[in-house]
Amino acid sequence: MSAANDVSELVDEWITLPEVGERLGLDVLKVRQLLRDGRLLAVRPDDGPLRIPSAFIVGDEIVKSLPQVITLLRDNKYADEEAVRWLFTPEETLPGTPIQALIENRGTEVKRRAQASAF
Repeated sequence: MSAANDVSELVDEWITLPEVGERLGLDVLKVRQLLRDGRLLAVRPDDGPLRIPSAFIVGDEIVKSLPQVITLLRDNKYADEEAVRWLFTPEETLPGTPIQALIENRGTEVKRRAQASAF
């Protein structure tokens, strides 16, 4: 099983880059820039188009603190697929998943865990 397939099982809903652009009011080039800047993460499942977990966008904004968590995970050498897996893997002590905690504005604890997550 590929890493993208593994991640696909954890994420309930995926959206394409044009769909992200629609939600954020941006064109696809600006969405690609958000990916390059580490403000969002995307996965390419089964050689299809890049997809972003829809949970990363609430309303017309990127989830608060998500870019900082992405930076911390990348600093700890997480590949994008690994970072998505980390964000969507349930953690008993949070409780829930890190992305749920970010959506619920519990970013401080998620950032602390991301910083300590080097493997």
